[in-house]
Amino acid sequence: MHKITKEYIQEALIERHGEAIQKKLNNGYVAIAGLGGLGSNVAFMLARLGVGHLHIIDFDKVDLTNLNRQQYLISHIGIYKTKALKEQLLQINPYLDITADCIKVTNDNIKILFANDDIICEAFDNAEAKSMLVNGILEYFPKKKLVCASGMAGYGSSNSIHTRKVGRNFYICGDEITDISKNQCLMAPRATLCAAHEANIIARLLLGEETA
Repeated sequence: MHKITKEYIQEALIERHGEAIQKKLNNGYVAIAGLGGLGSNVAFMLARLGVGHLHIIDFDKVDLTNLNRQQYLISHIGIYKTKALKEQLLQINPYLDITADCIKVTNDNIKILFANDDIICEAFDNAEAKSMLVNGILEYFPKKKLVCASGMAGYGSSNSIHTRKVGRNFYICGDEITDISKNQCLMAPRATLCAAHEANIIARLLLGEETA
């Protein structure tokens, strides 16, 4: 087996993506706030793309109920999501620069937490947390790119999941309608579809695509 060096991984990525594209991906600084059904999947996709600098943020531990849609295993139960996810991402590419903050995002720490990130991916389950992060980023960092999610619960049509540009640097992914309820839980297929939309628009933004 060929020794897995940083150069060898880069050669493999360039073979798939092309040198110019991979250079832009290497230089990306992306924060993912929330490492559940959205964020853990977004992180996996960006790691596989070779996005060079990932900032993963969550304060929670892996729970058995997370396994229906999140990128964790039974062996991760009880472990902080930041630790479990970082270990897995480094198994994909051990040369990624990954900053892990095991902390709850609040209005008081937004300015410090996201100061060094170019693109912020909102991946919370909680509506109040989503609103708080969106308002904070738009207030403190209006020039940064912000990618959010709204509406992915249940098992409705895959075709209703979309990406929409709603502001100069603001994008929303999801169906924008379907909320979590007693009869509309979060399930792996639609959550992952929405995560793929978030990861794809992040990739497009890193490559200079400004519209959805």
